[in-house]
Formats: sequence, structure tokens, C-alpha cells
Amino acid sequence: MTIKNVVILGGGSAGWMSAAMLVKSLGKQLAITLVESDQIATVGVGEATIPPIGLFNRYLGIDEAEFLTQTQGTIKLGIEFENWGREGECYMHAFGELGRDLGITPFIHYWLRARQQGHGRGLWDYSLNYQAAKAGRFIPLPKVPDSPLKGLVHAYHFDAGLYAGLLRRYSEGLGVKRIEGKVVEVALDEGGAISELVLASGQRVAGELFIDCSGQRARLIGEALGGQFEDWGHYLPADSALAVPSENTGEPRPYTRAIAHDVGWQWQIPLQHRTGNGLVYASRYLGDDEARAKLLAAIEGKALAEPRLIRFKTGRQRQQWLKNCVSLGLASGFLEPLESTSLHLVQSGITRLIKLFPRTGIAASAVAEFNRQSAEECEAIRDFIILHYHLNQRPEPFWQAMREMAVPSSLGRRLALFGDCGRVFREGAELFSEVAWQQVLIGQNLLPTDYDPLADSLDGKELEGYLANLATIITATRDKLPRHGDFLARARELAATKGKGLTTKG
Repeated sequence: MTIKNVVILGGGSAGWMSAAMLVKSLGKQLAITLVESDQIATVGVGEATIPPIGLFNRYLGIDEAEFLTQTQGTIKLGIEFENWGREGECYMHAFGELGRDLGITPFIHYWLRARQQGHGRGLWDYSLNYQAAKAGRFIPLPKVPDSPLKGLVHAYHFDAGLYAGLLRRYSEGLGVKRIEGKVVEVALDEGGAISELVLASGQRVAGELFIDCSGQRARLIGEALGGQFEDWGHYLPADSALAVPSENTGEPRPYTRAIAHDVGWQWQIPLQHRTGNGLVYASRYLGDDEARAKLLAAIEGKALAEPRLIRFKTGRQRQQWLKNCVSLGLASGFLEPLESTSLHLVQSGITRLIKLFPRTGIAASAVAEFNRQSAEECEAIRDFIILHYHLNQRPEPFWQAMREMAVPSSLGRRLALFGDCGRVFREGAELFSEVAWQQVLIGQNLLPTDYDPLADSLDGKELEGYLANLATIITATRDKLPRHGDFLARARELAATKGKGLTTKG
């Protein structure tokens, strides 16, 4: 069976990201149809992302200035975590590098050694991303001038609905066919694979490969094909969120805020035209009315709408590719938004599918490899999110339970290794780097008892000079950066000179 017709069920960010990547990569070989219903709402809250989204946009040829303008986007240099260790404490998972490694010795071991000897500087004094974020500064800077140090690494905040609209225009411009309609039946062939979608209008949409972007309902992979969902609620018990936009009260910060409260946490995502706010909580610890009052009391500007309730279940489809159906987005599973990984999982999933895309038939080996990689990726992200909850020192019952719960063995061994000797190793192609793990571990007060002996290669004066020089370079570089608001204004000017509509390259 030659794959000639791909059908995507569901729009939103997941559906249109999938359509855009497929038509860009395989549009000459495939007919791509996206089915969505205007009657079915998407989650559509403001999105915070991580740096790989830049690769996705560049692959599509989307101009950054136009992207920021059309999605009301802002720059994101990291995520600030407030009250996650103890009440009143604050740290950032900043993108980019920490200091500078020497040879094979990670920078953090020099910092740990200096700290044992009474050195007073904090770990984030050596993060250019952190320093720029807190100062409200940004400009694209791949490398620090006249220095071996790497520059800024950025992602974005944007309006998810506007991004989906941008990608829809892009995809339809390259030949993707959109059908408006609600699916009332999923027809299966004799082998149990999907043969066509039957719409309320009576129209039948046939294909050889189907992509399920139908949200948490998982209309194809779950309901039609009987896929099994692996529930991770025992590790991540938050099952509810309230989301509300508010007026901006100043220049948008170039970072996300994640603020812990007594039974969960609050997000703040700054956009150009508003701020996205949300409260993530466990419903068995907090009622919806109380959560609503807590959220509205904590936002910085005037609420622009009534809070919207979102229920969710953390976990994943055991087989994210089942028969001739690939699930992406919420249909494939959900890991709460703490580290802004939702859209990245769509991006990595559709990229994985393209790398394994069948030509003359769906091979069992390709399906197995897709599912193996998907499982490893999701489990590594799961562990990283659990880490934030588990390493808390808060007194409330919710946080005590999170601190005392049994964690996955994969996370337990990492905690032990770092606690003993400050070492973290990135495994395979997992998303989060050693520097990301180091920041959360140190930020939430897990300080190693020892450091790498290679850090003793510098004598005391050399170590002091090495650290002082790094801090001086980073501070001087930060002070020369323009304001984040000035960068956004310049992006709007550039977009205006290119006229209306989406510009693509290549």
C-alpha cells in the first residue's frame, strides 16, 4: 500500500504544526487533508515554548519578525521558579550555557569548589540568559563578541490561536486541503486499521495514514483503535487548570514565571497585547471556586475574561503510533505545562514521523522505533517535571506528599548521583541538557557533597580569576543589550515593511 493520502483530524497548534511540517517536507508526494470543526474548541491559551521552536520556524522559512508580530509574541530566555524550594526563594531555568567548561570538566564543578571555599557569587551570575532576562534585555546574539562564550539562546511566548492561524495560512498556501466538519464515525478496514472518517454532513474522507490531533478525547487512537493510556497521575497529581488573560502592567518580561502556591502553581506568560495567566492544581486538594479566587487575586493586571477551566490527565498513549494512526499533541498524552514542552512534543513527534515516513507500506519496525523514541522522550521529560515537585521544602500537605512519594528509578539514580558528586549525564537524545538539570537541582537546594577532582587543576588564584573574568564578561555584555521592548518594536517595524501576509523563505 503506497501512502498517498494523509488525513489529520483536528486543528489548533498540533494539527496545523503537523500539516505545515508535512507539506513542507513531503508535499510533492502526498495529498494532505485536515479535518476540523469550528464547533469543537481548542485549548488555545497563551503558549510558552522552548528553544527548538526556532528550528521549526526556520525550517518552514517563517520570518521571525513577522512571526512575532502576527502571534503577538515576545522573547523567552528562561523560566523563573518562585517558592518551589522554600517560600520566598527564587531561581531560573535559564536557556543557554552556564559559565564556560574547561576541557572535559563542566563549569559547575569549578563553581562548587569555589563555593566550598567561601566564594560568594551565585550560580546565575554566570548565565548570560539569566542576566539578560532579569534586566529585561534582548537582541539575537549567537556569540559574545571578542570572547569564547556563547551568546543568548531564546524561545518565544505567543498566542497559540494566532500561531495556529498563521500555520493554517502557510499550509493552505502550499496545498493542504481543509475540510470543515465533525466526525461522527471512524470506519475501519478488515485488519482493524482506519479507512475513512465519516462526517456529520455525510462526506467521507479516506486516507492511508491518519494523524490524530483531536485533543484529550483521542478520537482516533483511543476511541476508534482502542489504544491504551498510561496514567502518570500518581507522579503528577495536578489534574486541573484555570486560565485567564489580563492586561499588561508594563513592558513584557522576556521570561516565564512559574509561582508555586499551597497546592500547585501559577503561570504568567507575557505577550505583546496581554498576559496569559493560569493556575495548575490538584482538584482533590483545592476546589474550583477557591482556585478561581486564588488566581484572580494573584494576577498583576485587570482580568480580560472569566477564568476558563481545563481538566487534564497526565500520562501518554502506550503506542503513539498504532496501526495506521499517529497521535500528536494532547491525543498522544499530556505532561503539564511546567517546562513548556507541549508544543515541543508536537514538533518532535511530527519530525520523528517524517524521518520514519512509510513509502510503500507501514513497516512494523518503523512503528516500533517511533514508539520507542516517543516513550523515552516522554519519560525523560516526565522525570524532569517530577524533579521540581519532589525537591521542595514546603510545609503544606500537597507538597509533603510530593516530597515523600516514590519517584521513578530513572530519576532516583540521577538524584543520588548528583547529590554525591555533582554529576549529571544527558542520556541519548533526551530534551533537557545537563545545564538544565543542574539549575533545577541547585535552585531547589540539592547541593552535592563533593565535586569533580578535575576542578582542582586550577590553583586558588587561577580559580578566582577564572570566575571573576566570566562574571565581568557576562555583566558587560548584558549592559550593552537593548531593551526587550525596543527589540519587539523593531520587529514590528520590520514586519510592516514586508507588507501583510506571511513571508517564507526557501
